Amino acid sequence: MWELRARIRPVIESRETPAGRIFDWAIQLMILVSVVSYTIETMPGHSEEFYTALKGIEVSLLAIFTCEYVVRLWVAERPWKFIFSFYGLVDLISILPFYLTLGGDLRAVRAIRMLKILRYSRAMNRFRLAFIEIRAELAVFAIASLLVIYLAAVGIYIFENPAQPQIFRSVFDGIWWAVATLTTVGYGDVYPVTIGGKVFTFLVLAVGLGVVAVPSALLASALSRTRTQE
Repeated sequence: MWELRARIRPVIESRETPAGRIFDWAIQLMILVSVVSYTIETMPGHSEEFYTALKGIEVSLLAIFTCEYVVRLWVAERPWKFIFSFYGLVDLISILPFYLTLGGDLRAVRAIRMLKILRYSRAMNRFRLAFIEIRAELAVFAIASLLVIYLAAVGIYIFENPAQPQIFRSVFDGIWWAVATLTTVGYGDVYPVTIGGKVFTFLVLAVGLGVVAVPSALLASALSRTRTQE
């Protein structure tokens, strides 16, 4: 049995062998078939027979993906580490809802399953390594961003609540405005009308440029280092 696991592991976990590349391409093809099947299923006007055929394709693919997950778990050197890894969780979530609902609505399963294809992309693997490299910096930046959002929400509430009490009813309404403004989305449904609020908004927009630029610069730098190391 141990010898069989040792022979199967390179096929499942590596792209360096012909068999491993064939396995990877086959799984990617089935993921795409599942996604296309789901997309076609959302179109109106299908006959009951056609819908049954799509359902049969999905159940067949789900059986294959279940076998894939079981085999990956079997050949893993540390099964618990695989189960709680990112790709292990994606594989599990892509099949578990079907069994929990006893074959009910599979649309959510197919939407999540698209994440499985990330496993087979070298570029996405570089993204993963880059995020791991800068995770401490991103965590600090995320905390700082939340602090800025809260301060911006409090500031706009102070300026605009007297003039627009129905729109800026509380700091929570200010948080919606702060998120839309700091991310430079600016939906336009909530905006300042006072001079103080407009000046404050200008300052928040200036800070918002940094909210987008700083993590982008960190990620670009980490990707460059990761590519060089690879």
